[in-house]
Amino acid sequence: YSSKGAMMDNRFATALVIACVLSLISTIYMAASIGTDFWYEYHTLSPAENVSEAGRSIWEEFVSEDADEKTYTDALFRCNGTVGLWRRCITVPKNSHWYSPPETDMTTNCISFSLSDQFMEKYIEPGNHNSGTDLNRTYLWRLQFLLPFVSLGLMCFGALIGLCACACRSLYPAIATGVLHFLAGLCTLGLVGCYVAGIELLHKKLPLPDDVRGEFGWSFCLACVSAPLQFMAAALFIWAARTNRKEFTLLKAYRVA
Repeated sequence: YSSKGAMMDNRFATALVIACVLSLISTIYMAASIGTDFWYEYHTLSPAENVSEAGRSIWEEFVSEDADEKTYTDALFRCNGTVGLWRRCITVPKNSHWYSPPETDMTTNCISFSLSDQFMEKYIEPGNHNSGTDLNRTYLWRLQFLLPFVSLGLMCFGALIGLCACACRSLYPAIATGVLHFLAGLCTLGLVGCYVAGIELLHKKLPLPDDVRGEFGWSFCLACVSAPLQFMAAALFIWAARTNRKEFTLLKAYRVA
């Protein structure tokens, strides 16, 4: 029985170790995707010329607290912009004076979305406050802000339960850890879906210019990878706990018999 028990323990321990590693990697990926600005990228053929034509007004309006969605989106189109969950960035010449010749030496300027920006209403016609509220885009934007933090919170809470399980030398709490990781995976999957839908709806309202190409960036890819890792970790936690409970029950019944 001791050899069989040791083999069982090794199997469960291996599953738990793999689940913990997957959980750690998914947490790192999720935190990195939230903190970086490359969820969506715009590539312009000649950003320096575009900036020179429009003068300083482009980045002055871009960094203004009063910049509406259309204003900063147009700047993103024209200046190789990138958008994250918390910040938007454009690439402009270092020397921004109107009387200076166009430069090839570029720098990236970023401005953060304020908390009020995250919950601000989106309009049917971006930039036109009289066009009415676009409920779909409004709630998609709010969800893409809230869901990643819910996901991280669930994984951290699951990690605390896992530590308690280790302290108690029991696999039973691992079921709760697995369920929390599964819910975190659903939140991450929902985040990805909300972001894709929000971008598609925005581009229907503000189509990309002919000389601008848009694509999802590596921050978005990190979130996409994080979701399946969370689901795999959840499956391993739940499998280890349930299988261990079943094996323990059968072994106990056999000994009593």
